[in-house]
Amino acid sequence: MTAPTGAVPPGSPIRRVGVVGAGVMGAGIAAQVANAGIPVVLLDIVAGGAARAVQAMLRAEPAPFMHRGAARLVTAGDLGGDLALLAGCDWIIEAIIEQPEAKRALYAQLDAVRKPGSILSSNTSTIPLAALVEGRGDSFAMDFLITHFFNPPRYMRLLEMVRGPATRAEAVAAISEFADRSLGKTVIPCKDRPGFIANRIGGLWMQSAINRAIDLGLTVEEADALMSRPIGVPKTGVFGLLDLVGIDLMPHVAASMKATLPGTDPYVQGLREHAVILKMIAEGRTGRKAKGGFYTRVKGADGESLKRALDLTTGEYRESETPRLESLSLRDLRAQATHPDRGGRYLRAVLLDLLGYAASLVPEIADSVADVDAAMRLGYNWKYGPFELIDRLGAAWLARALAEDGRPVPPLLARLGEGSFYRVEAGVLEYFGTDGDYHPVPRPAGVLLLADVKRRGQPLARNGSASLWDIGDGVACLEFHSKMNAIDPDTLAMLGKSVAMGKQGAFKALVIHTEGEQFSVGANIGLALFAANIAAWGEIESMVEGGQKAMRALRAAPFPVVGAPSGMALGGGCEVLLHCAAVQAHAETYIGLVEAGVGLIPGWGGCTTMLRRWAENPRAPKGPMPPVAKAFEMISTAQVAKSAFEAKEMLLLRQTDGITFNHDRLLADAKARALAMIEGHVPPETRPLRLPGASGRAALRLAVEQQAALGRVTPHDRVVCDTLAETLTGGRRDHTEETPEAEVLALERKGFMALLRTPATLARVEHMLETGRPLRN
Repeated sequence: MTAPTGAVPPGSPIRRVGVVGAGVMGAGIAAQVANAGIPVVLLDIVAGGAARAVQAMLRAEPAPFMHRGAARLVTAGDLGGDLALLAGCDWIIEAIIEQPEAKRALYAQLDAVRKPGSILSSNTSTIPLAALVEGRGDSFAMDFLITHFFNPPRYMRLLEMVRGPATRAEAVAAISEFADRSLGKTVIPCKDRPGFIANRIGGLWMQSAINRAIDLGLTVEEADALMSRPIGVPKTGVFGLLDLVGIDLMPHVAASMKATLPGTDPYVQGLREHAVILKMIAEGRTGRKAKGGFYTRVKGADGESLKRALDLTTGEYRESETPRLESLSLRDLRAQATHPDRGGRYLRAVLLDLLGYAASLVPEIADSVADVDAAMRLGYNWKYGPFELIDRLGAAWLARALAEDGRPVPPLLARLGEGSFYRVEAGVLEYFGTDGDYHPVPRPAGVLLLADVKRRGQPLARNGSASLWDIGDGVACLEFHSKMNAIDPDTLAMLGKSVAMGKQGAFKALVIHTEGEQFSVGANIGLALFAANIAAWGEIESMVEGGQKAMRALRAAPFPVVGAPSGMALGGGCEVLLHCAAVQAHAETYIGLVEAGVGLIPGWGGCTTMLRRWAENPRAPKGPMPPVAKAFEMISTAQVAKSAFEAKEMLLLRQTDGITFNHDRLLADAKARALAMIEGHVPPETRPLRLPGASGRAALRLAVEQQAALGRVTPHDRVVCDTLAETLTGGRRDHTEETPEAEVLALERKGFMALLRTPATLARVEHMLETGRPLRN
């Protein structure tokens, strides 16, 4: 697998990277560098530790490597005998134990072998930069900074950067550019203060959420429900998050913050030891990595996995309960935080702790509220940063609530008065600065965000599920915005309208992109289930035919259409991409034809396109059967590529399709690709396929029967596989005849409709909608 185009920014001095420390963080950082196609040296203090770390990462889930070939770019060695390997590195990252003495001793070794001008950084999250460079020379200090990655380094987009007073501007610029474009990070400049931004605020939030839950007598389920959806935090909440990261880390973080912060800091003042948590740690109940934490699972009498939750009073597990607080039924954050039940009192107390603290820390930890909000969104996966949360509550309300509680009102909050931390002025998003004026939220050069485009004007066209936007230079962007971007008749109608408008000269190229978490989870199966339940078969067949028509129009557009996906592109979402002239994918794009999981087959040209791609693959064996076998294997098992690189290996993306690491640069990269394709663009020809017919179908059936004999195929899997086999092999056509594409599309429609009429498929669809998991019936 080749590296992505532009993996190293043009003119970048970073061509080879070294990482010292092969623990979870160090190894993960090395893997992400290799993912970008950059050679990396990974050394560990323990003999053989780096090599073992690489092998462990190849087996790990979620995978640190985006594709197995990336591991070949990692050179593993031992600090004792392989230190010289770092001599050729342009950037050396230290990721060893959080002890200043150990780090400084390592720096002396690194300074003796590193080449002049190479950059050295620490991945520390707790030690001040001044303490790290203590005793080192001026030349070392000029080349040194802190680069704090978040775990896991592949998936977390935040990189906190701290420069010292002597750090060269060129070093900061080189690492910022490389981390942005090659590693996909949003680089946030931080002040050299304990915990920097994200862990300083996030640590206070977790500490407050635990203290207040215990004080107010909340269950862990109630606390997590209030500390998730209402404030835009992932569904783990706080106790679930601690289970995920490890409960035993809490005392270490607390000790570090206590040692480095003044005793008057609210973080230090709120530090408390809870007997129930100390007991959990002593008994090894430290979370998911051990034998349970605040939550655990046990097997019931019938073998079913049952969830248990910790009683914070007794320290014993009980059956997990669904929270019934009235405050949770409300949808307005301020209404929830002022509700008189214990949930409302809890939410108010934690929000006052969190938001009052965050407002007091600017400009101590960062120069702007925009940087703080970005750090919390990207480092903790929050939907809203603390200042965005303040705007949701009302800054004046928060100031009054703090005063009513006898707490100090932070100067920045008092200065804001009745205003808000963010506003839109003349279509530009602005933030309130420490100088009392509003300033545009900065965007790095080359970043184009659809959110900014939408603030500046109205769509070219819109309906309930999709909108068409002018993104400049004669390029339009089609955005899906239904729930999970599921594709419904409105989506298909807007696809058709976009192609028609392009033909009429409204734009010269089209990008299909959304800034939601998912590109598209596929067709709206809930709508299909409803229609099936009322026997509206004609409506369903019209939607299938409409989807095929929209995809064919997309493929035959006389102008370039570029798909720009990130997140999940499944089922119908995958089929949209398969019919684009090109794709510029975010590296974290998960693509697959997953219809078999709900008892169906692809009905919008997915079967047809995969047959064609495998038939045209120069590395595939020749003849009609190999393409059919590959497509059958992928579709029948609902395989999903776990990265854009894997999607290329599976031919869900072409080798010529592009990969962008930084999500914020995806739309700009896709637009540039579309512009470059305008001149001389010609839609692909539609040629017939040569399929194996009845003999191929018999071979596929035999393979399925063999798997069934091994217990790997369920009864309804056999029905789905048989329908898929008939479609992929060409139905009644003989292997000596060519099969027109229209016939394969007709077989797709026929097979889709036949399967949807079966009770077993309807059961699968209903189960998926209710649980989010496939039913094995």
